[in-house]
Amino acid sequence: MNFVLPNAPRPTADIPHYRPLGNECALFETAWIRQLPLLLKGPTGCGKTRFVSHMAARLGLPLSTVSCHDDLAAADLTGRYLLKGGDTVWVDGPLTRAVREGGVCYLDEIVEARKDVAVVLHPLTDDRRMLPLERTGEMLEAPSGFMLVVSYNPGYQNLLKSLKPSTRQRFVAIEFDFLPKAQEIAVVEAESGLAECQVARLVDLAVRLRALKGHDLEEGVSTRLLVYCACLIDAGMPAKEAVRAAMIEPLTDEPDVRAALLEVADSLIA
Repeated sequence: MNFVLPNAPRPTADIPHYRPLGNECALFETAWIRQLPLLLKGPTGCGKTRFVSHMAARLGLPLSTVSCHDDLAAADLTGRYLLKGGDTVWVDGPLTRAVREGGVCYLDEIVEARKDVAVVLHPLTDDRRMLPLERTGEMLEAPSGFMLVVSYNPGYQNLLKSLKPSTRQRFVAIEFDFLPKAQEIAVVEAESGLAECQVARLVDLAVRLRALKGHDLEEGVSTRLLVYCACLIDAGMPAKEAVRAAMIEPLTDEPDVRAALLEVADSLIA
């Protein structure tokens, strides 16, 4: 199988920081070389998007990221005719541009998109690697330098929003989770500049709050929120105020639940 070598990798300083947990970097690179679509699954804020940015930069590949939502339709990805200067012209969507030009197209939280999106992706995720554009009559063949990556959070799935088996089985998949304590401390310290001893207390609190997922909380504290909290403290905000703003308020709107979470936080954060 022929494939295009990546562009010259960026200098290390320009590559987004990412700390591997297993063999996910090697798997991503192999999937790119062998032209395999990739599915990333895991909780919100555990590093999926950062991982894709890291790997695209590491391989010297252009990256197009689309944050999926309830109103995202297939036409938003493929393109549509628009009026420009009195003329009707076709404008490529982000997926079509990536197929034409190569690079990584990353669809974040794919289950949030409308159902017609999966229909468009299916021909791209099998041996055809084709993108049919019904409105223009084109049948685009993905170049060897094109890679499709999608992600979703299995914790948000329900009967109305789920990734069908027929779609999941078109991808090579990597499961993500929060880092072990020592590694998460190192990541938050590196991202925020906050001292390790202070970060360790924040991570301890996050672990306690994550244990409440499925009981009082729909989601636990993400590593992203930990970084935000550590940045606030490093900038001089009192720890308890930072914890409330970055680790408690984003998790719930329920007064009783918020009060209980603040009680847990007060027991761990001086």
